[in-house]
Amino acid sequence: MDKRAIILETADMVKEKLKNEGTGHDWYHIKRVWKTAQSIGEQEKANLFIIEMAALLHDLIDDKLVKDASIAAEEVEYWLEGAGVHSKDMESIISIIHSISFKGGGNRSSLSLEGQIVQDADRLDAIGAIGIGRCFSYAGSKGHVMFDPELSVREQMTEKEYREGKTSAIHHFYEKLLKLKDLMNTESGKQLAEDRHAFMEDFLVQFFEEWGE
Repeated sequence: MDKRAIILETADMVKEKLKNEGTGHDWYHIKRVWKTAQSIGEQEKANLFIIEMAALLHDLIDDKLVKDASIAAEEVEYWLEGAGVHSKDMESIISIIHSISFKGGGNRSSLSLEGQIVQDADRLDAIGAIGIGRCFSYAGSKGHVMFDPELSVREQMTEKEYREGKTSAIHHFYEKLLKLKDLMNTESGKQLAEDRHAFMEDFLVQFFEEWGE
């Protein structure tokens, strides 16, 4: 099994599949998560093949992007089998992509080191300047308003409620994005999150100053 060839073939497949994706979960998001996870994985001395494959595939079963997550998961498994990934590695990769989401990845103890690294990389791409851009991109793609001061922030806003438009882009900072810094698993992730979190706080100060109410 030529692991580097499998990684590159998988990258090409994901790039093609997400070519016209417009919610902020596009190929460039995947590419950033892939490279960040690889960098953290090298520092943490983790299994880079598992990390890179999980990072590349992590959004292909996300119910924000697919109509049927179970069918999408079967397609990912079929891809891994066809690529010649060993069954043990396949199990690790599938486990990670099922477990790292904000709603599904709350229990750090259930994640392998590789899973924690991919989760950190994914969450890092949700904060900072890129995270702000992705937040507004996703909100716009779902028809959410930029901000509605009459909406209250819900501490336990579900993804379903969010997708149904019972929130705004700015509310999503408080429902999710500002929480991510304290949910980082690795020391590398924690350090990278500090500046990005501070940038979002500064952005919100400026936003409300310009909002003027």
